[in-house]
Amino acid sequence: MATEPAGVTQVAPGVMRIHRATVNCYLIVTSAGITLVDAGLPGMWRTLGAALTSVGAAPEDISAVLLTHGHFDHVGLCRRLGLDHGVESHVHPADRRLVRHPYRYDHERPRWAYPVRFPRAIPLLARLTAAGALTVKGAEAAGDIRPGEVLDVPGGLVPVFSPGHTDGHCAYLMPERGILLSGDALVTLDPYTGRTGPRMVARAATADVAENVRSLTRLAQTDASLVLPGHGSPFRGGIRRAVEQAWRAGIG
Repeated sequence: MATEPAGVTQVAPGVMRIHRATVNCYLIVTSAGITLVDAGLPGMWRTLGAALTSVGAAPEDISAVLLTHGHFDHVGLCRRLGLDHGVESHVHPADRRLVRHPYRYDHERPRWAYPVRFPRAIPLLARLTAAGALTVKGAEAAGDIRPGEVLDVPGGLVPVFSPGHTDGHCAYLMPERGILLSGDALVTLDPYTGRTGPRMVARAATADVAENVRSLTRLAQTDASLVLPGHGSPFRGGIRRAVEQAWRAGIG
């Protein structure tokens, strides 16, 4: 890719990060086709289109959308991709209902208190709103993600069951390349607190913190060298180091 479109960064050969308003999704581009991991917010449609155009593709060329989980900021393009372009989304069975109703999720603390406690997050939340965070429509997703099985999609991704943020959260590992797409089980920017560096997402959006902590151990066992989170910049220091930092950081 000679010139990267705004909001698009090639983070590894054939792996493109699409980012806006703290939210990431990833295009996996191979000779066998294209896979999209997570589907961002409605306001990311043009950025996705620009990324696809840069590799000579269009939305209908996406073979599948793999969802790490069903929160509103990760399913924002699913409905449009499915209805207008015939692209099917896939999620762990435990999050299928959440994809249909992406605002109805469990969390350990009230969300309203966070802008008061963490004022640095206010600009981030404003950017999320501008990118369509309040207008996401639910979508249908096949509840057929089975952890540990190589998926029949371009990229040869393997789901890593990592619940806690949601009941059915799965990260995705590219084992031959040492790349882990960690979703929101481990991020490098928490939109609810504004804190950066490897960490878990705040209790305002995490269903079960204790389970999320246990999932960090599962992620560490992948030994991935490159971590691509659902929020924040890629972490190139390896998943074990990222998990150690997340343990030390705690959770807001």
